Amino acid sequence: MSKSDCHPETKALHYRIDNAETRPLATPIYQNSAFTADSPYFYTRKSNPNSVELECALGILENAANVITTTTGMAAIALILQQLRPGDHLVVNKYIYGCSYRLFQRYAHQFNITLTILDLTEQEDRASIPGDVSMVLFETPTNPFLKTIPIREVVDITRDRNPAALVVVDNTWATAIHQNPLDLGAHVSLVSATKYISGHSDVMGGALAVNDDKLADALREARFYSGAIMDPNSAWLLRRSLHTFPLRMREHVRTTKIISDYLLSRSEIERVYISETDKDQLRAYGGIIFFEFKPDLENAYAAFMESLRLFDTGTGMACVSSMIAQPWSGSHASLSDEEKIDMGISRSLVRLCFGLEEPNDLINDLSNAFNALKYE
Repeated sequence: MSKSDCHPETKALHYRIDNAETRPLATPIYQNSAFTADSPYFYTRKSNPNSVELECALGILENAANVITTTTGMAAIALILQQLRPGDHLVVNKYIYGCSYRLFQRYAHQFNITLTILDLTEQEDRASIPGDVSMVLFETPTNPFLKTIPIREVVDITRDRNPAALVVVDNTWATAIHQNPLDLGAHVSLVSATKYISGHSDVMGGALAVNDDKLADALREARFYSGAIMDPNSAWLLRRSLHTFPLRMREHVRTTKIISDYLLSRSEIERVYISETDKDQLRAYGGIIFFEFKPDLENAYAAFMESLRLFDTGTGMACVSSMIAQPWSGSHASLSDEEKIDMGISRSLVRLCFGLEEPNDLINDLSNAFNALKYE
């Protein structure tokens, strides 16, 4: 029986265009949950053309043999933690995103993992990485304070302690445009694609770049069974955002330099935190900085924030519009007051994320907000 002999409703149900004739200039969204049995994609929980294309493009930027995309950045971290086994020893840096910190604590408690917190920005603490270490995970530049952790040194020390241990670098804030952890010896370069890769606050995702094929297979298997793969629409949006990714990062760098210089001149500020760059590890940096109000303005954040007109508030960041946040009540709100203080976070610490506005407009907006504090 051929399809031509079928009822019109059946023929309409089975009609398909010939994909070989479409020749699109941009890859379409493959909004499929399933493919035919002879397709290399088979089932979207395992693989999809949109996620594969995104992974290949990210692999070029990361200089990685494999990239595994996930639903969110936190999902990417969760897949990494699944590589640990009960009794393993996880070392994380003291300065790290609050939700990541909480996830490490929860995972260690639930699965009997030893968790050690070190200040890996300090040479003395790097030398204290324990001999039974199984994994070292850190952000650089750090969140908060934008401190630098020397990736090569951490890799060398970790390898000396345990050659089988993994070094995982959260590269979200530097991005592959400015820093390539795998080239410096790290086993995993992790990013929240929700941030700069998306750049528009309209899609979520995460990615893990690795060179070791065995590790990549283990991460893909964990993704398959946990259902953590990125959906086709998100992958398509992130792939589209990659086209402007380098251009946006250049503008973030330009704006950050201009406004950092301006902030250094303000008498209301005690300290401005700017990431240090070099030709070896962090080639350039832009987009996010921190500053602290003078002690007599410790509680000025609310009034300052309310006076701004071009800086949005909330959990968004690393996008086309500028954002302001207070780490105490925002990115690190999940931590106890004692944990925040131990990390050096106070109510006077402010995070600014610069978008693509004209820098002088942002400076004028900030000036008006600083000047308004004098009349409170």
